Amino acid sequence: MRIEDTDALIVVDVQNDFCSGGALAVPRGEAVVSPINRIMGKFEHIVFSRDWHPEDHCSFSDSPEFRDGSWPRHCIQDTPGAEFRGDLRVPLDAYFIEKGTSSEVEQYSAFSVPGLAEWLRRRGVTQVFIAGLTMEYCVCHSALDALKEGFSVWVVADAVQAVAAEAGKSAMEELHKAGVQFLRSPNIS
Repeated sequence: MRIEDTDALIVVDVQNDFCSGGALAVPRGEAVVSPINRIMGKFEHIVFSRDWHPEDHCSFSDSPEFRDGSWPRHCIQDTPGAEFRGDLRVPLDAYFIEKGTSSEVEQYSAFSVPGLAEWLRRRGVTQVFIAGLTMEYCVCHSALDALKEGFSVWVVADAVQAVAAEAGKSAMEELHKAGVQFLRSPNIS
């Protein structure tokens, strides 16, 4: 698939805490970096989202059950765990979104922060490609919200990872039924 100037890449939450050794490490989370870096230069419009939680965020639990509303402390503002993974290429002219910044609100989707859809539309974007972490949470929610905003949506299948394999597979099925398409990074030119 040839990338046009009406396409945008949305890189979701490729942060230290979601990679090996992090507070909420995703199995093989760092594996998304190479395909993302490989395709990034093909896009004129690039968005990076990241969790940027206060220390008392509502999703944190002292006895985490690793499910919605019960996570270990992760991606706390101004900590190394909240930073983008060091080997991820992050262009300075990208559009950056920090989500989960309020103690009282959980935000999985990059579109849950006001302004992203408008930013994309002002640049003539009609189609988005989504990559990052995690398939069944932030990637899935971002893809569904992108559809609701009227964009055509592709998930770059070799540039996403799931917290749990079965949940990731279910999320992919849900997205497929909703109209999201999938492709692999070598098919992007």
